[in-house]
Amino acid sequence: MTDVQAAGAAALADQEAAAGFLPPGGSRGLARVLPALASALGHDVHPDAAAARRDLDVPLTQRVCVVLVDGLGFGNVSERSGHAPFLRRRVDEREPLTSTFPSTTATAMGAFGTGAGPGRTAMLGYTVRNPASGQLGNLVSWAGLPPAHEWQQVPTLFEQLVAAGVAVTSVGPQRFAGSGLTEAALRGATYRAAQHLPQRVDAALDALRRPGLVYLYWGDVDKVGHHHGWGSWQWGDELETFDRELARLARGLPAGTTLLVTADHGMVDVDLSQRWDVARHAGLGEGVAVVAGEPRALHLHLRDGADPAGVVDRWRDVLGGAGVVLTRDQAVDAGWFGPVEPRVRPVLGDVVVAMAGRATVVDSATQTPASLELVGVHGSRTALETLVPFVLVSG
Repeated sequence: MTDVQAAGAAALADQEAAAGFLPPGGSRGLARVLPALASALGHDVHPDAAAARRDLDVPLTQRVCVVLVDGLGFGNVSERSGHAPFLRRRVDEREPLTSTFPSTTATAMGAFGTGAGPGRTAMLGYTVRNPASGQLGNLVSWAGLPPAHEWQQVPTLFEQLVAAGVAVTSVGPQRFAGSGLTEAALRGATYRAAQHLPQRVDAALDALRRPGLVYLYWGDVDKVGHHHGWGSWQWGDELETFDRELARLARGLPAGTTLLVTADHGMVDVDLSQRWDVARHAGLGEGVAVVAGEPRALHLHLRDGADPAGVVDRWRDVLGGAGVVLTRDQAVDAGWFGPVEPRVRPVLGDVVVAMAGRATVVDSATQTPASLELVGVHGSRTALETLVPFVLVSG
């Protein structure tokens, strides 16, 4: 490393520290959960499986139930633990896991389901620019994107476990069966549709009557947080509902079952006094053709001829300490997305922005009015967004 590179790395480290950023992934990254569970079932189908099981200290077992709660950050549940007696007794027993960057559902689910980072899966935000069309695609609704197996080409852990002869069941709402996001991140499992949480718990317990892996997803914690904020009474009520059913699930597990509870990301409540709109701010909109990502983690795709360094300078001047702004090369070199494959590189913005504190940047030219009113958001690298629970109960 040259003196100039060393100085740049030190300056970036200072910016990240000032923003309170945590490194994504790592030895306790969310991407290691399914490899560890596969190894616990006796199938090292992923190169990292055996090491992940040792590092996460997951016992050998014949049955696994993994519950993923959308939007339930470690800091969120710790702060509101009075609403969660089952989790309160267990959430501090093990160190939390670390989500991805961006800390958002599509990105985190891609890493969770494949054991690979977003630089390999191309699951890089709520919205992404489709290089084939130049238009925005949505990785949750899967609008504006090619078939899931073409966009996300890394084999899933579910596929590999099924090929090894393990029964894998995924429990979630009917609308997610065969959806683009499900096929991208979780393809391979037998899908059991159940709408309400008690029905999903019943379906999981039924599937656990035989050895194998059962995955249960619950998204209402995130939904309520988006609309009311994680500090609201509504969020507390939803946490109570989830915790009550989780306790019932734990009580009903067959002997010898390992229950693992985690989340895809956490959440912060926005500060509207620190919100910028690209469509209404000349300094932010200059040179920018497409804004992808989300209000806490943005991919800026520039107009032909625009200078990325100039855009970085303008955004830094406007945001000050409210965000860390890098060129694509700087973000890749800093490891924000893990190893980046050539086919994925064009999906990354020419400029990448991660927001600090409770600040956001929106684009009213492309975002819906409803999305602009969200109270709880996520996507960046703060502790509230990045750290997720790791609760392990061995029966």
